[in-house]
Amino acid sequence: MARPLTRHRMVGRYGGTGPGVDRSRPWCPGREPMTQPQRFSAAMPGTLDTALRHRLLRDDGQEDICLVTYAPSTGATRTSALVREIVPPEPAERAVHGNASFTGDYVVRAASLAAEQGLGIALAHSHPRGTGWQQMSGPDEDAERSFAHLAHAITGHDLFGMTLAGNRAWSARRWSAGAHSTEAESVRVVDSRLRVTWNDALRPVPTPQDSQIRTISGWGEQTQGALARLRVLIVGAGSIGHDIAIRLAATGLVHVAVMDFDDLERVNLDRMPTATQIDIALRRSKTEHALRQLRLAATAGNPDLHGFENSICEDLGQRIALDYDVIFSCVDRPWPRAVLNQLAYSDLIPVIDGGIAIDAFADGNGMRNATWRSHVLRPGRPCMVCTRQLDPAEVTLDQQGLLEDPEYIRQSERQESARQNVAALALSPAASQLAQFISLTVAPGGLGEPGPLQYVLSTHHLMALPTPLNAECFFEQTTGLGDARVELTNTHEAAERTRDARRRAQRTTRVRIARAGDMLLTSAQHKWAAMTCPAPPH
Repeated sequence: MARPLTRHRMVGRYGGTGPGVDRSRPWCPGREPMTQPQRFSAAMPGTLDTALRHRLLRDDGQEDICLVTYAPSTGATRTSALVREIVPPEPAERAVHGNASFTGDYVVRAASLAAEQGLGIALAHSHPRGTGWQQMSGPDEDAERSFAHLAHAITGHDLFGMTLAGNRAWSARRWSAGAHSTEAESVRVVDSRLRVTWNDALRPVPTPQDSQIRTISGWGEQTQGALARLRVLIVGAGSIGHDIAIRLAATGLVHVAVMDFDDLERVNLDRMPTATQIDIALRRSKTEHALRQLRLAATAGNPDLHGFENSICEDLGQRIALDYDVIFSCVDRPWPRAVLNQLAYSDLIPVIDGGIAIDAFADGNGMRNATWRSHVLRPGRPCMVCTRQLDPAEVTLDQQGLLEDPEYIRQSERQESARQNVAALALSPAASQLAQFISLTVAPGGLGEPGPLQYVLSTHHLMALPTPLNAECFFEQTTGLGDARVELTNTHEAAERTRDARRRAQRTTRVRIARAGDMLLTSAQHKWAAMTCPAPPH
């Protein structure tokens, strides 16, 4: 490209400091949240990636350029530019001569169109002979810098610069109104396969560990290096979410987080084999328990494990979710499922949803059937409403708290949900969701995620559930809206009540003494493990 012609709520964190005292606990409201520098990323649906490649990677091998509009998506610690639309140049607005140049009129026109929609603009150009993350040449940098102030003045948003290499790798940077640039950490293309180009300077390849030998032998170091850098959030730390989180940490993913505001209770013990009566007596939340297990299972050399005692239905919970590259939906209530369903489209974060349904005989004697489903929510795939996994009317009732109101249930003659689950079967929906994740990120055989799947236990039949896209689907039409999405979050009273009750219980003398003793025991175990089985040198 040549010169132109003219406060969040963190439940806890485990870093890779090696065995030692577990000094991090789930975050509780009232504790000062951890502050982190803002990170930047860019994302686009696969259809736009294809269109840009056809426009920018020319058959004659010359560089080319075009402008695109983007919507900001602002998380707790990451801001993403979501590419929305290509603004093609008019014949006199750009010239191709080995490299490419463009006019100021083109920038003004594109910025004016973007401003009408509340969007920003990004300058996209190609390096046909390049591979991987691209650095800017002097002319590239001068061209982008010269329009940073103008773009901000017209749109109110920072200018993004994007470069497409010949091997389909993207790179990106953000220009402030004062013409200072900040490199993005990644560019994500959301399609049947999630393709992420990493900025190795900001997100270096994790060092392979001897504990990962068999995992790496399944797909190689390059795939492992890309997979391990993904930031993955599991929303819902019950039986299914708990198993998924542990498997991801054991696979070697560096950044794994869980989000759940709920308590561990006795009814969880038959579906969460790692939970004990001690965890319940110590008044641990599901998130705190999951975080402790993640630390034991992690094989990454420097794991960055987080837990959040937030509800995804709260504004802060949603902003935390926007920091992640992939989200697992392991919740069964309509309201949180609606929030996650929307984020998959509005903010271009693939959501892997699934669950199990058990049909017991009415007389309580035997099981008629059980089914489990899994699917990836993303642009180009049907949403939960289209697959009849979410009823908008139920979302409204859940927001109002009526699904937990015995009087409402009695008057409306609704059947109270039994929410059956069986420990022996809980691994199956978790495995199904994990298989969707591997298909999405690794694409065995070159094939991406398969679409909605359902397994019927009584007949042992696995079947695809082809659901046509609905051209009038509300959520599909919100693709790439980012911060302009319809807000479904609000105060979640049930989450606040649960957290408040848990804090009060944890402050009692008996529980405080018991937790202190447990911490000393855990510390001794880690020290013994460090002496008996020291970590190998990197």
